[in-house]
Amino acid sequence: MPMFVDTTPPGQCLFCRLVAGEIPSARVYEDALTIAFMDIGQVNPGHVLVATKRHAATLLDITPEEAAAVMQTAQQVARAVQAAFNPPGLTLLQANGREGDQTVFHFHMHVVPRHAQDGIALSWPRKDPSAEVLHDHAARLRAALATG
Repeated sequence: MPMFVDTTPPGQCLFCRLVAGEIPSARVYEDALTIAFMDIGQVNPGHVLVATKRHAATLLDITPEEAAAVMQTAQQVARAVQAAFNPPGLTLLQANGREGDQTVFHFHMHVVPRHAQDGIALSWPRKDPSAEVLHDHAARLRAALATG
């Protein structure tokens, strides 16, 4: 069963609804400028998205302060992913807009653990874990963030 069904009306932003708490999510971290949460379409176990809390569609729309905050949060999350899942590698990527095959136009980055069976490439098709699995993974990451 998917974690949520997107009922976002056309013209509204799914991530803004998530930030507002209208859509439940497996949140990993949150501060004044950023939010980090588990992706329901897990490319690899431990995949986390880091987004700005304020709606900004692309990299060009965020402030330098937001850019720094996203990178700092991504680094903290990457360390937590390493501690919680011990993958041999991590990928950090940002692909917004239609050219990035994105359907959500809200600035975000992906922290993707690369596991031995995946090699360097990301595994595909995506894995869609249950809400319970995502919340378990999110709890492991929050624990690693608290000790890091």
